[in-house]
Amino acid sequence: MNVSAKIDMVNFQVTITSEGHSIIADEPLSNNGGDSGMAPEQLLLSSLGACIAITLRMYSLRKEWNVGNISVNLSLETGNGLTTISKEINYSENITAEQKDRLNQISKNCPISKILLGEIKISTI
Repeated sequence: MNVSAKIDMVNFQVTITSEGHSIIADEPLSNNGGDSGMAPEQLLLSSLGACIAITLRMYSLRKEWNVGNISVNLSLETGNGLTTISKEINYSENITAEQKDRLNQISKNCPISKILLGEIKISTI
């Protein structure tokens, strides 16, 4: 998988492309950006939220559980060298406490969660 991020002369708008898809990232007005897209931190949380939602949908379909709509709300806090991501998962259908506990466990197994919780090495070519 490859992703390309390109910034031209517009502060701080970045065009991100991958396999025929494009999105715009930008900084908010408060950081002298144009607010034309999500900030990089929002994109990170978006990846995690999408991955959790997809993983939970796949699991609930396999188990034939009617959970209805799934919403994943995430927040990120940084400080003192530590980053904390908090998540809240809601379902539009009533589910049992056992189902909710199991789904919470499954949410930790989405591929993006595993990447973020594992050791990450970034190399420059």
